[in-house]
This record gives sequence, C-alpha cells and structure tokens, in this order.
Amino acid sequence: MLYPLMTATREVFDLSGIWQFRLDPGQGLAERWYERPLRQSVPMPVPASYNELGEEAAYREHVGRVWYERELIIPRRLWGQRLVLRFGAVAHTAHVYLNGQPLITHRGGFTPFEAEITALAQPGKNRLTVLVDNTLDYSTLPVAHYREEPLPDGTRLISDTPNFDFFNYAGIHRPVRLYTTPATYIRDIVLTSTLAEGDGLVGYRIAVEGAERETVTVRVTLLDAEGRTVAAGEGTQGQLRIKDVHLWEPGHPYLYTCRVELWRPGETSECLDSYEEPYGVRTVAVEDGQFLLNGKPFYFKGCGKHEDFPVHGRGFDEAVYVKDLSLLRWLGANSFRTSHYPYAEEVMRLADRLGLVVIDEVPAVGLHLNLSPSAGPSKRQTWRELTTAAQHEQALRELIARDKNHACVVMWSIANEPATEEEGARAYFEPLLHLARQLDPQRRPLTIALQMLATPATDTVTDLLDVIALNRYYGWYVHGGRLEAAQALLRAELEAWRQRLPGKPILLSEYGADAIAGLHDEPPTMFSEEYQAALLQAYHEVLDACPAVIGEHVWNFADFQTGQSITRVQGNRKGIFTRERRPKLAAHLLRKRWRAIPDFGYKAGK
Repeated sequence: MLYPLMTATREVFDLSGIWQFRLDPGQGLAERWYERPLRQSVPMPVPASYNELGEEAAYREHVGRVWYERELIIPRRLWGQRLVLRFGAVAHTAHVYLNGQPLITHRGGFTPFEAEITALAQPGKNRLTVLVDNTLDYSTLPVAHYREEPLPDGTRLISDTPNFDFFNYAGIHRPVRLYTTPATYIRDIVLTSTLAEGDGLVGYRIAVEGAERETVTVRVTLLDAEGRTVAAGEGTQGQLRIKDVHLWEPGHPYLYTCRVELWRPGETSECLDSYEEPYGVRTVAVEDGQFLLNGKPFYFKGCGKHEDFPVHGRGFDEAVYVKDLSLLRWLGANSFRTSHYPYAEEVMRLADRLGLVVIDEVPAVGLHLNLSPSAGPSKRQTWRELTTAAQHEQALRELIARDKNHACVVMWSIANEPATEEEGARAYFEPLLHLARQLDPQRRPLTIALQMLATPATDTVTDLLDVIALNRYYGWYVHGGRLEAAQALLRAELEAWRQRLPGKPILLSEYGADAIAGLHDEPPTMFSEEYQAALLQAYHEVLDACPAVIGEHVWNFADFQTGQSITRVQGNRKGIFTRERRPKLAAHLLRKRWRAIPDFGYKAGK
C-alpha cells in the first residue's frame, strides 16, 4: 500500500480537524444514524483518542460504539479522477458511510485502509460518517475480556478489561485523507536490495491498475540524495545497479528516491501517473549468532515505547514523535520496537530519515490467558479459547504490505508475550511465521517477545524464530528488590538458552522497573529512581558478559497510561522519561552507556 503523496499527477487533501462526535448508548445502528446528519453531537478533534477529551467518566470508560461525522467538499475540477478516502488507523472497528451509504468496513486498529469513493461521491458537499467500535474480545488483536454483568438494580455493567498493560485508547487515531489518482495508476511498488562488489542491486516490481494498464510504459528511475539519476529501467519488474552505492544504516541514513512513471505510448506521449518512494539500500541477515546489518554485527540499543501522550492519548501528533525520536538519539539509542502494535507510517518515514532501526510488531498482545492477575486460580487453555488466528493473519498481511519498503524495519515481531509454553502454541504460530516469510519480499528475520513463563525448558516455538527476544523482570516481578538474585537468574537463563539453541542470537526486548519521578532513596528501594537505575546497571553487567546477546531494549521509553487497577497508580511508571518526557536518573545512566557502545562490532572477539 502506497503512502498518499502529492505528485504531478496526484492530489492529497488532509481531513484532519474538528469533526462532530457522539457516544452511542446502544441504539445508533438500529436507528440508522448514518442516514441523517448526526444529532446531539459535540466537537471532536481528528486525529485523537476521545477518551481524555471529555470531563465525564463515560468518555474514558466507554465500551462500544461512537460516531464521527464531517462535511466533505469535493471540488468539481477533481471529477474524472479516481477519488480515494484513506484512514491511517481507526481503533478498533470502523464502518464508513458516505452520504448515508455504506462504503467500507475495517477491523483492526493500527493499520491503514482505504476505499474508492468515486461512485458514491458528488461534486460539492458530501456527508462523511464513521461508526467506531472499541470493543475487544477473544477474537481480536489485542485481546480483552468482554463481560456483561447484571447488577441488583436490574441494569447491566458492561466491561472490556484489557488483557494487556496499556490503556485501550480509541477513536480515529491517525490522519484521514482524500487523494486522487488517474484512472490508470500505480497501485504498489515493491523494492529489494542486495550488494555486489561495492554496488547496490535494487530489484523492483510495479503493480499497475486501470483500463490502460496493458499498454502503458512503466519507467523506473533511481535518484540520489541530490536528485541525480543513478540508474533507470523500464517494465513492471527488473533490477537496477547503483555504482558505488551509499548504504543506509545508523549514523549514515542515506536515502535514494525511486521514481515510477506510467507513460502512454504514441506520438503524443503523456505521463499518466507518477510516484516517488524513498528507499534506503541495506541488507539484513542473521548468521553465526550475530545480527548483521550491511554485513556487520549490529548491537541494538534502545527502548520499547508506546504511542501515548497526555490529552490526545494515542492520537497522532508529529511534534510528539519528533521529540521522542530526538530523545532517543540524545540517549545514544539506535533502535526501538513498535510495542505492541504498528506505529503511524509517518513515524516509519521519519525513522528512515534519522537512521533509527525498527523492530516492527503486529498488535498481537494479550495472547495468554494465564498471565494477568485477573486470570483466576484455574488453568486456562489459551489456544483453545482464543479465536484470533484470522485477525492475526490479517494484521500480519496489512503490516508487511504497509512497511515492506522501509529501510528502518529490520525485523518483524509476530507477537508480544504469547503463551508459547502452552499446548497448541506451535500449531498456532508455525503457519503465521511461514506466511510472514512468504509475504516479505526482503525476507527480514522474525522474532516473538517471550514472557517469563516461556523458558528454555518450556517454550515450544523459539526454534522456529531467527532471534530469541526475552522480556525479563528479575528484580521486579520476580524477587523484587533483590538485585543479586536478579543477576543470578538472568545469567543462568541466558546460558540455558545458549545451550538449547546454540548459535541463535538473543535480544533482551524488555527489562526495567517502575520509578516514581522525584522519589529518591538510599540504599535504593523499589519505585525510587535510584532502584530503577541500579536494576538497569545490574542487567548490563550480565548482558555484557554474554556473547550471544545482540542488544538491549529497556522497558519503557516513557511512562504511559493504563486502565484503572490496584497495581497501577496513574499508569505504568517504568519509563526512563515521565509521560511529559522529563528524564529520570535512569535516562542519564543509559545515555552514558549507549553513547559509549558502538552500533557495530560491540562484542567482537568475545
């Protein structure tokens, strides 16, 4: 799926701004609210989460449907072009209507979807209505416990408790755009790269749609950063050679531009459509226990993080992301994981430009019915009770389709903390891993972030993966406050993984401790800034001594909001920055460490 860009043949209109909004107590669909202008509505910004934008608890705790509406004006000059309405992400199910008619339905809150509106639209004013449902259950990604409980007064309490530790923000979270293409247009561009004797070989496949697709000439041109042509070819597929190629990597995020044009042949040759895709040439491989970027052993330094900020929740904000990625670079980090869902595609484009490496994760979180405190005393059968396989496949297809050309994406994470130690896990994940390898034209490595019950003795899936990714909380959830025990347990587990799967690299994908900003204590005690820093230091001593470890991602970049519970006080406080992005003591410790660790060859010779 191509990102909507303005070109010589395409126009893009941003529909962000104030829309009309209404919570639905349950009758909106039955009463066909989409057939008329939305009544009793209030202003609501798009993109944004609606949960923190009202003073009533109903906004924050709402379970079910809400409605958005705005006027969509289409200039007459656009008539004759193909008109496409595109949503960056809507959490979690969207039903879109144009002028009272159904247009498209999409399930999944973190990837884009679009529909051609040419047949339903009219020149001038149109009414765009979006029904959004935030309900999660055992068939969705993420997973939640949906429940309807009768109360003594005859009413029902509807709850949808997340089976994950972050707030279930909802709404139209990412930009909504109207864009145009010609009737015959470039539908998709697939790029791959290999290296040969100092040159870059860029393979391409171009998908063309429209009545003239069989007769147009496809021209592909590679431009360097200064706009000079370095290679060119024709046809819907081929390979271009870049002499003395500039490789993309942290510290040198060089981007070429792949320009694709459709030309009508004949005496009056005409460019029907054009598109420009930024592209970084680089290679990724896992060999001999190392993660190789451009053939060099790469060491991951960075954080897991969330799309989370006060007031707008998970709603996209370019200023916040510029700040976040700037702080990562200030730390000396070179990477992050999109825990626990795909981030906005604008973020991926920014990471390409800044040279930040990304582990791209599907929203498969909560796939463990025995992990949360609400699991209960009896053993659940996770892989018999969940029915997420179809949604998981869809999410994987949509993520790879969106992010396949990004240089920053070097690995796919298929899930976060699933029940890989339970019966049925291998049968569930093996087809998904096979699918991911089929779908990705660049054949990136695959991983799953493992929870603490998935050990070398119990896990049933990790031999299928390219990288072992461990979320480990010794010294916090296990033997809290006892750093010597934490080091001993971590050291022993790393050695056990080395023995079970020799030669397979290990990434510590989560480790950390909660710290309340401004809370200090000596000697360090849990929840103090000193204890958070001490725990990180204790882990680093173990990681540095283990040759199999190829990286470290602290949990978490910044404090983030969660659902209300007795285990969280105004959210999760494991951030090395506060939710407002103020550094804690741990941020300074990490900055000193990471700025001293090279991106490549850190453990050479160990």
